[in-house]
Amino acid sequence: MNTDAPWPRRDQAEARVLEIQTKLHRWATDDPNRRFDDLYNLVCDPAFLRVAWERVRTNRGARSAGVDGETVRSITAGRGPAASFAELRADLKARSFLPMPARERMIPKPGGKHRRLGIATVRDRVVQASLKLVLEPIFEAGFKPCSYGFRPKRRAQDAIAEIHFFCSRSYEWVLEGDITACFDELSHPALLARVRDRIGDRRVLTLVKAFLKAGILAEDGANRQTITGTPQGGILSPVLANIALSVLDEHFAEAWDSAMGSESARQQRRRKGLANYRLVRYADDFVVLVAGTRADADGLRARVAEVLSRVGLRLSEEKTATAHIDEGFDFLGFRIKRKRKRGTAKRFVYTYPSKKALAAVTDRVRTLTRGSTNLSLTTLLTRINRVLRGWTNYFRHGVSKATFSYLDTFTWRRVLGWLRRKHHRASWKWLRRRYLPRWRPTEGLATLFNPAKVTVSRYRYRADRIPTPWTSVDGIG
Repeated sequence: MNTDAPWPRRDQAEARVLEIQTKLHRWATDDPNRRFDDLYNLVCDPAFLRVAWERVRTNRGARSAGVDGETVRSITAGRGPAASFAELRADLKARSFLPMPARERMIPKPGGKHRRLGIATVRDRVVQASLKLVLEPIFEAGFKPCSYGFRPKRRAQDAIAEIHFFCSRSYEWVLEGDITACFDELSHPALLARVRDRIGDRRVLTLVKAFLKAGILAEDGANRQTITGTPQGGILSPVLANIALSVLDEHFAEAWDSAMGSESARQQRRRKGLANYRLVRYADDFVVLVAGTRADADGLRARVAEVLSRVGLRLSEEKTATAHIDEGFDFLGFRIKRKRKRGTAKRFVYTYPSKKALAAVTDRVRTLTRGSTNLSLTTLLTRINRVLRGWTNYFRHGVSKATFSYLDTFTWRRVLGWLRRKHHRASWKWLRRRYLPRWRPTEGLATLFNPAKVTVSRYRYRADRIPTPWTSVDGIG
């Protein structure tokens, strides 16, 4: 085995990976029962490792070190990625590679709770990314259109658009599902069984299992085994979670296709007093939209719980709730509610930022403007603008204009308060002349971003017409 295989250029590697992924996806689509063998050599392929390294290098977590203390920067400054991953490739080919435990970091959540984040070593992240490049196009061929989280070319806005579409068409009851500790309690045997349905290469299965069993180095220094679950924050974890949770998608998709697939079938069911229902899932967050009664929506709880139990998961009885569209409900940061249009007797379904989402962004702005006044205004505006642009871009596909105007006023006042503290001896006239041309806080080339000027529009519902990266819009691979 030639461990001195040339480290390919990035463009060459990406072209080769895309070509192979397209073939894998086409084969998996053409034959839903096909099991793929001899995939391990692709995981070890220099092109796949190069693309995997680029994704790790450009990821936001590139500066975080695993238990070995190495970061992307230290590897680049040391032996260099080519030499380091030639050695990694040799370990993979020799089957001597073993993932190290992930470093635990507890992230605070609202209500005093914490979310466990597992930070893998850079070497492990590269192998996970390479493994994802191989597995994703195969399993994407079988994933259902009703799931949107952590899937290529799909967004949270697609899920919201589907909910808006159906809730505007007599689906008035909503079962809001909440899975208890999804990433912590996922059954390894059940997950591996679902992976085994499509993957016949034992070396790949062994590698997936090794990552599941790698363990976690807790913050108190203790090594903890991972008997269940996938480390949240791992590159491979979202794909594995979708593979497991697709059991829920398949159950509801089968019911939809067999009994509710056509408009006439749905109308006939309603005439017989039967309910129609449809699942919309984003990662471990999901809702079941019901055209029927509250009893019909409540009756789906037991069915959802039974399906989730197949992969070792539990439905939270406390957080799972049934709501009417006129009451409204929160999903993925949006508030979805049917209201009467002002000045008319007609009612429409509206989607807009939830109070919780607005509180989160205002808290972020409050934190930035509460900090040290030793910063320059340019630095402060750069940080605030990054937050405001990201938040408004997410919510611009909704009835968000009033919320954006409020956010602009709130931020403007917070920045002005920060300036008054920074220049506590200066007069208001001096501050206005120095920092407020056209009444927008400005320094140099940096000006406070104005959320109120963001154009809002309805997001187009794409239904099952969302292409993958490996197929064109017309379905030709």
